[in-house]
Amino acid sequence: MNYCSHCGGSVASQIPAGDNRPRFVCMECQTIHYQNPRIVAGCLPVWQEQVLLCRRAIEPRRGYWTLPAGFMENGETMQQAAARETLEEACAVVHRLQLYTLFDLPHINQVYLFFRAELAEPRFSPGDESLDVRLFRQDDIPWSELAFPTVGRTLECYFADRVLQAFPVRNESMPPLSSARPQA
Repeated sequence: MNYCSHCGGSVASQIPAGDNRPRFVCMECQTIHYQNPRIVAGCLPVWQEQVLLCRRAIEPRRGYWTLPAGFMENGETMQQAAARETLEEACAVVHRLQLYTLFDLPHINQVYLFFRAELAEPRFSPGDESLDVRLFRQDDIPWSELAFPTVGRTLECYFADRVLQAFPVRNESMPPLSSARPQA
């Protein structure tokens, strides 16, 4: 950040009085600009014994498979954001959303959350951010072509939990990958 969004003045990184971490502070109007983690909301859409995956048409990880998800918008609930992202990326309508996985990714300042959801009907097609959208049975999941660890972990939990028909909400931290592969 170089300039204040309130007055256009220059900003500097400093620890404001009463705070304990560096923030961007405007040198003109003294506005403190807080930067907080971004929330990514998505769905694990299910139809009978299959899950819906999207092949990404955008970076990062273009061409890899993912669950439909994206950044929350202001004025949305988490469920609304997850359903909207599913509609945008897979042209699919979901219902009966139940919070399922929460992932803390402090190294990239993001929080991921996925809802288990049912497809209202088996209608879907690629949205603007998807090259392809398909239903997969467990044995057909392209595990080596999944875009992000959060997606793989959510699918692993789902298939294990499905055996017992018990779907507890899970909260985990995802460590940084040692490779140059993007996190999420």
